[in-house]
Amino acid sequence: MSAHVTRTTLPGMTHFPSPAEELRLLDTELRQLDARRAQLLARRSWLLATLQQAVRPTPAQWPSRPTSVGPSARPEATAPGVQNALLLLGGILLTIAAMVFTLVSWGHLGIAGRSLVLGAVTVAVLGAPVALLRRGLRSTAESVAGLGLALTVLDAYALREVAFTAADGTTYAAAAATALAALWAAYGTTLAALPGSATVRLPRPAALAVAQLVLPLWAIAAGGGAHTVTAAVLLTAAADAVVALRVSERPLRLVAVVGAFGTGGWGVLAAGLLSVDATGAGAAARAAALLCLAAAIALGVSRFAPRADLATGTAAAGALCVVAGLGGVLRVSLPGDWTAPAYLACGIALLAVMRGPEAVRRGVGWASGAVQAGAVLWAVPAVGVTLLGPAAWLGHIWSGAPADARVAASVDAFWPPHAVTVPLTLAAVAAVLATAVRSEEWRAQALTAAPALLWAAALVTPAALQLPYSVGLSMQGLLTLALLVPTARTATGSALVTSLGLAFLSLATEPTTFIVLAALTAAFAASAWRGRLAPVSAAVSLGYATALACAVGASAGWRPGHIALLVLVVPVVAALVAARIGDPATTVAVEAAGAFAGLVAIALAVLDLPLLALVLSLCAVIAAGTAVRPDRRSVGYAAVALFVLAAWVRLAAWRVGLPEAYTLPVTVPALFVGALRRRRDPAASSWTAYGPGLTVTLLPSLAAAWGDVEWTRPLLLGAGALLLTLLGARHRLQAPLVLGGSVLALVTLHELAPYLVQVTDALPRWVPPALAGLLLLALGATYERRVREIRRVREALGRMN
Repeated sequence: MSAHVTRTTLPGMTHFPSPAEELRLLDTELRQLDARRAQLLARRSWLLATLQQAVRPTPAQWPSRPTSVGPSARPEATAPGVQNALLLLGGILLTIAAMVFTLVSWGHLGIAGRSLVLGAVTVAVLGAPVALLRRGLRSTAESVAGLGLALTVLDAYALREVAFTAADGTTYAAAAATALAALWAAYGTTLAALPGSATVRLPRPAALAVAQLVLPLWAIAAGGGAHTVTAAVLLTAAADAVVALRVSERPLRLVAVVGAFGTGGWGVLAAGLLSVDATGAGAAARAAALLCLAAAIALGVSRFAPRADLATGTAAAGALCVVAGLGGVLRVSLPGDWTAPAYLACGIALLAVMRGPEAVRRGVGWASGAVQAGAVLWAVPAVGVTLLGPAAWLGHIWSGAPADARVAASVDAFWPPHAVTVPLTLAAVAAVLATAVRSEEWRAQALTAAPALLWAAALVTPAALQLPYSVGLSMQGLLTLALLVPTARTATGSALVTSLGLAFLSLATEPTTFIVLAALTAAFAASAWRGRLAPVSAAVSLGYATALACAVGASAGWRPGHIALLVLVVPVVAALVAARIGDPATTVAVEAAGAFAGLVAIALAVLDLPLLALVLSLCAVIAAGTAVRPDRRSVGYAAVALFVLAAWVRLAAWRVGLPEAYTLPVTVPALFVGALRRRRDPAASSWTAYGPGLTVTLLPSLAAAWGDVEWTRPLLLGAGALLLTLLGARHRLQAPLVLGGSVLALVTLHELAPYLVQVTDALPRWVPPALAGLLLLALGATYERRVREIRRVREALGRMN
């Protein structure tokens, strides 16, 4: 483009500012907008404050009372609350005054005066609520009515002291309770019949509360025994239940509910105690009749209960009362061993008579389940003794066959009384769970619990029936074999528990021990071979094989160290079998069982050092053979550790005290392995290859040299450290150079320490501080030189940019 064209074209072109110029302009505009917004907000706030002051009324100014700037005080109690508190307090005070007048000041008046005062006061107080209700003062009328009711009680007491002094106290109390209940009920009904919306609610609930004592007091006054009084209490509960279901007045219904549960619970408890304490058929039948009466009341309430949960609860309570009553009758008619089955039979029978609404049937089902659960809990002690008791044979090995299976199971334990029927009880509950539970929610749990109960029943049968010792062993062995057939995990667990008890029981005699342990080893091995939870079965089989090896050695009279050599057969077999198993889980289980057997062998030989060294060596050979497999290379470390331990134990048996004798057998193989690794991987660090091996020997030798007063060990150690330092410098290896140099310096320092002490004593006191100062100055100068070099490099890079 020519210069002429440029001069004519540029004035017509649009000017675009640079980005920095445009950013400056935008910031200026934003600051102006922020300043304008702040002005507008301040103006808005002033206008709002002005409008609020114009609308708010100006409070009156009283010169005698200063205005308060704080919040106004809120009342802490409501007016009705204050009113009720005052009325209640006034009624209590008047009642106390009337009692004091009746009990203390009564003797100052004659008979006519007493009657006139009490009658006049009572009539006046009872009539006052009528006038108060007409004026709409219901709370005040309530308090005055309560005072009137209390005065009627005092009137009854006064009549007892004046007119009926010769009457029986219980009879008079029953008559007074009856009269007061009727009077209060009539009084409450009369007040409720008055015209108007306000009424007094206290008299009729109070009458119902006093009525709780009427029937029990009349029963006691009539000379009735415990059964009669209990029947009276239950009839009172029935009346309360009827009132609670039929009356809609809330205070009266609340008192009726409390009375029904209170007196009903009291009556059921008393009837249950009478049933338990009954020793004859007649007493048991009377207690059963009372419990059936309580059951009828509870089931009747469940039929008409307004809520499903209440119906379920009362139905369950009624069904339990029936079981308690009928079971009590059967208890006195049957031997003691059949008490629990009798109650269980009644509980199971409930399932056959379940009728009515769903809530009622659910309650009866829960009651039956509770009875069955109680029966199972009753059987738990016998099952626990059968499971845990045989372990006591570890302290009585080969002491002789017991008299029967019960003695064998409870050799050092207490057999529960009346436990003969435990197997029948458990089997019955298992049958009910397997057949009667139809709900999808509980079906799976029932089908799981039923086999467990059958297993417990079969396990406890020999001890419960006192079968011969051999029969008990045979039954337990057959049970173990039967449990090994299913594939369920729970069945295998039950088989393991059963086999443990069988193994403990077999310790009574020597031949039995061999037969049982051999059979268990073979049975679990066959189960593992068939794939029945192979990891668990294989490990258990090897465990029993270990026990069998110990038993064979003990029977031969061998020492524990020689028994350990026999036990090592199990790890050998485990290592050979594990190499041919395809399942990883089973392989790990077999190897773990073999390792456990090896530990048992080591524990047996721990007191005999030469045999312990041999056992450790053999364990190392087994571990080395396992490490040959490609997937078990890591076991080689265990093999090396076992070889080293074996060498150390052998040296300890020879009473060798030189630390190098213990460390050099570790150092030489470690250095050899390190050399092989660096040959395969030249990039491997010398610390990884040679560091562990050198450290194992150098550090213990250095510690021994510092405590050695002779010159031989420091000389040899210093020569070895010097050679190691030279080799490290020759081949440029950091680990030998650092370790050798450090040990050489420490050995030299140890040898020259006495001379250094003498030189230190000969030097003036100012020499150590001067040397320290020189060292610090040298370090500071070096640091300053490094900083200057870094600054120079940074400036050079800056110039390049």
